[in-house]
Amino acid sequence: MPATLNEALAGTANDHHHVTTAFTERTGLDWHALTPPHLGDRARLSVVIPACDTAYSLPPVLDALAEQRTAATVEVIAVDDASTDATTELLAAHPRVDRAVRLHSRSGAGAARNVGVHLATGDTIVFLDADMVVRDHVLADIAARARHDTVLVGFRHNIPYLPDPDGYPVVPHSEPDLDADHRVRWTPPAGVPMFYTGQVYPKAFVGRPLQDTREFTDLGHGRTYHDWDLPRMVVTALVAAPRHAVLDVGGFHPGFGAMGWGTEDTHLGAALISHGCLVIPLRQARGWHIDPADPAAAWRTKLTGAAPRIALHRQLCEQPAPTGRAADLAERADKLLRKAVILR
Repeated sequence: MPATLNEALAGTANDHHHVTTAFTERTGLDWHALTPPHLGDRARLSVVIPACDTAYSLPPVLDALAEQRTAATVEVIAVDDASTDATTELLAAHPRVDRAVRLHSRSGAGAARNVGVHLATGDTIVFLDADMVVRDHVLADIAARARHDTVLVGFRHNIPYLPDPDGYPVVPHSEPDLDADHRVRWTPPAGVPMFYTGQVYPKAFVGRPLQDTREFTDLGHGRTYHDWDLPRMVVTALVAAPRHAVLDVGGFHPGFGAMGWGTEDTHLGAALISHGCLVIPLRQARGWHIDPADPAAAWRTKLTGAAPRIALHRQLCEQPAPTGRAADLAERADKLLRKAVILR
């Protein structure tokens, strides 16, 4: 048995060819094809949305979920992380939200997602950020391909927050550009140390992580593509995972806390891989990611907290792979729920 999470990752492959081939043989569809609504009709999805001061982006996000064309059973669970704007009122009023709670105090996106997972009843958790507007086929794409042993990765296309006369963000009606996601087309700057590895590239270049790793298969066994490894492909802006696996690894680690941004999803990805999950991209599962009104300030916040969060992730990777931690997740979620306000 591997002694650490890193050792578990080094011993785990990511060859998902048998999964994608079996899907095509069963349905006649390419793995990355848009999915007819009737496929996946037996799937049970729980969309979990953490929301913190995201009133500027929530209306189109929730409207897009209401417009999904799928025969799957879908519940939408939103967890308001003590917002100070109109987020609470929006979640309480929108008809597509099935369950919504407001946490008593700021607890962080990871904790909010854990509460959502705890409340969920679906077999598959779809983590969706409160600023991600997905196309109407995305839940059908996920429902038809969801399995007990796969993490399905979607992609995002950032757009600026440009409000219409009513103050709602303008979102294109077209398909987001796959190349806009940094896991697809990556342009690291020259002479600047990378966040995770500290690698410095003498010249700027265009990397193709998705293409050059053969749909992430070459990232198995702990291998890397320049600065990228497999856990970093698991970005909770849009990703689906089996609920039983998320519960067993304990969900998002509480050490990442309420402050800062990012990295907790990388650690969850590592935990799910060690649990035996394959990480498989869905090129067609895309969303428009609405930038905040001041994206520069958001990036400053991320950069400020990046180093300690990455250090924690590295520390956790030298500890045993998490397993058997469903009760711990439930205890942490119940503690937050005891002081939470039930919105619906």
